[in-house]
Amino acid sequence: MRFLSWSLGIVALLALAVFGLLQLTPVQDRLIDRVIRKNVDNSAAQALFKDDAMRLLVCGSGSPLPHPTRARPCLAVIAGGKFYIVDTGPGSWNQLALRHIPAERIGAILYTHFHSDHIGELGEFNMQTWVAGRPGPLAVYGPEGVQRLVAGYSEAYALDRGYRTAHHGAEMLPPERGEMQAHTLALPADGHRVPAFEDGELKVSVFAVHHEPIEPAVGYRFDYKGRSLVISGDTRRDERIVTAAEGADLLAHEAQAQHLVARMHTLTAEAGRPRISKIFGDIPNYHTSPVEAAELANAAKVPLLLLYHLTPSPPNRIAEQVFMRGVKAVRPEGVVLSDDGTLITLPLAGGAPQVGRFDP
Repeated sequence: MRFLSWSLGIVALLALAVFGLLQLTPVQDRLIDRVIRKNVDNSAAQALFKDDAMRLLVCGSGSPLPHPTRARPCLAVIAGGKFYIVDTGPGSWNQLALRHIPAERIGAILYTHFHSDHIGELGEFNMQTWVAGRPGPLAVYGPEGVQRLVAGYSEAYALDRGYRTAHHGAEMLPPERGEMQAHTLALPADGHRVPAFEDGELKVSVFAVHHEPIEPAVGYRFDYKGRSLVISGDTRRDERIVTAAEGADLLAHEAQAQHLVARMHTLTAEAGRPRISKIFGDIPNYHTSPVEAAELANAAKVPLLLLYHLTPSPPNRIAEQVFMRGVKAVRPEGVVLSDDGTLITLPLAGGAPQVGRFDP
């Protein structure tokens, strides 16, 4: 007992000593300097751009429903020394910034459609990459409507761009580099996948999906040095995704747990929330369930299925199990339930997709 009391006394003295040291200005400054150095060190993120793989980084795995840690939909495809953003959901820029992604390396932004949870941070992506040293105007691709989106955000941020150039100087922030250039992607009537653009050895193609009454809505395929991935965008089950994903290494597909949405529809009605209940009753007809996404991945014979745009986004492991109910019976392996920070690596040397996290 005496030994325990002596030990507790020593611990208390040490705690007081540490607390006292933390009150000293030189100690505080050294700690702050350490944090700042860590936050400006982007060497780990720069390594993602080595030309040894094509990579997919999830910078927004969530849905319009609130979640404490997930941003709205955003995927970053890294290839050829650049990153290409598919959708800019609210909160997604913060997820990239927390991971110290070198913003000046942006290649383009691509939109699947123009729901608010997919477009909310175009202004931030444009401003932040410009300030970081983007070498020219930001290319923004999407289906019909992308011109209006770019024009609207350009006007909304016009004052901001002027302030920043006036403050830091046109030599550092040339106004013309802070602009965006919209590129409207034409879609064939037969629904086939067609080329969108090329950047070096990266080839991007686009295809229509079913997200009615939202038209047009599209998905994308990225091909780089023998590796390929497909991003569904928002869609109900659509066999065109099977065609687009044939021969691909990875299918990133949206997923809505319809059994959970049905319960939310019923329980919000019982709680006297008819407007919210109606929304939950409406949304199942233009989204895909996890089981349906697994069936599409099987039909396309893709090695890996990544589920994103999770509705409702599961907050814990038990909720994840409920969300994925029925998937194992259809696809026992080769399925990843994404989170913000999920990283998929497709080595150019070949081999199976590598699943990990990127949290430097």
